[in-house]
Amino acid sequence: MTSHREFLERLFQTAIAAAHPRRCLPPLLPEAPANGRLILLAAGKAAGSMAEVAEAHYLDRGFSSDRLTGIAVARHGYGRPLRVVEMIEAGHPVPDQAGLDAAARTLTLADSATKDDLVLVLMSGGASANWIAPAAGLSLESKQAVTRALLRSGASIGEINTVRKHLSRIKGGRLARHAYPAKLVTIGISDVPGDDPAVIGSGPTVPDPSTLADARAIVARYRLDLPDAVVAALNDPANESPKPDDIAFRHTQYHMAARPLDAFKAAEAAVRASGRDCIFLGDRIEGEARDVAAEQARLARELKAANKRAVILSGGELTVTIRGNGRGGPNQEFALALATELDGISGIAALAGDTDGTDGGAGSADDPAGAYVDGQTATRARAAGFDPAGCLADNNSTAFFAGIGDLISPGPTFTNVNDFRAIMVDER
Repeated sequence: MTSHREFLERLFQTAIAAAHPRRCLPPLLPEAPANGRLILLAAGKAAGSMAEVAEAHYLDRGFSSDRLTGIAVARHGYGRPLRVVEMIEAGHPVPDQAGLDAAARTLTLADSATKDDLVLVLMSGGASANWIAPAAGLSLESKQAVTRALLRSGASIGEINTVRKHLSRIKGGRLARHAYPAKLVTIGISDVPGDDPAVIGSGPTVPDPSTLADARAIVARYRLDLPDAVVAALNDPANESPKPDDIAFRHTQYHMAARPLDAFKAAEAAVRASGRDCIFLGDRIEGEARDVAAEQARLARELKAANKRAVILSGGELTVTIRGNGRGGPNQEFALALATELDGISGIAALAGDTDGTDGGAGSADDPAGAYVDGQTATRARAAGFDPAGCLADNNSTAFFAGIGDLISPGPTFTNVNDFRAIMVDER
């Protein structure tokens, strides 16, 4: 008989497979240019795999390698073997020098595009950190300081990217300005609630609806202590992002290859095929990880009391306001909070993981994606010397789950459609 953990891990892999570029990208790739070059620019955690699929699509159909050029930038450990396009690995979530250098070369390639060329931009979550091109007067160190402050604040991904877009020479539609007058086609894999192209990777090829005033309001809301140069940049009208009437967007298209919803549709089909009911709460859930865990634990207990056999699915992007000194990520914190809520309750198990293969962490490719939980998690942890409530207060979910062998660590998945959470309610 399949264990709860085996079932949930298979469900997680089903969701990931549905959003992999080899499945979703080929039907959307545009016709190669008749005369000019194909300039392929990719960024994000799926950049390597997207570039790999696109490169093979064109070269295997006879497109000359002499007319194909490009650069793909992914998180460290997420590179793929490419034939022509240059593959770079860079820092995430905190940007590094490799990302700075790669963004400069990306902008140089875009600047070289002519009206006969096709600029194909392949976007996925993580691009905001992988493409780092500070606005005038800003250093890499100042951008790193902003990123760290935003990540610790509890700000949503949309808020984080609003600030980033007004401190950049590539984000918020500015890459489109560099590529003009070439035809520009962007294909995205969404990792954000609502699938807004202006938020995915900080929207480098689409008009930006947010403003400098919005960015300043976010800084004030979270009381961020930022370097003086950053404050000055957010007050400089020259750093306002391009809007829909900008000429740069005259020859642009945007297509979505995969959304979180696509992954959940595949998971829901697998749940129903197992004979269980599926309760899908949506793919756009936001909020503090521990608060969302409390709400979903309540629902699971209600289903258990009603003798239901079901799986609760949900996605979105949870946040963690850092109060302690531990290590973890929003999926692990959700799981730890859930373990405290379900302490001693049999017949309920859960998995929470990031579909990109890493959840928070220190930026290493082997950071965990999330964790497995059941009604005995807290008991096992106490027997191993871990206090669930204390670890939660210290934001120390990684050590907690590592200590009892319940981390989920698939390694790089080469796609990214945000968080996956499944709570299984069973008779056992």
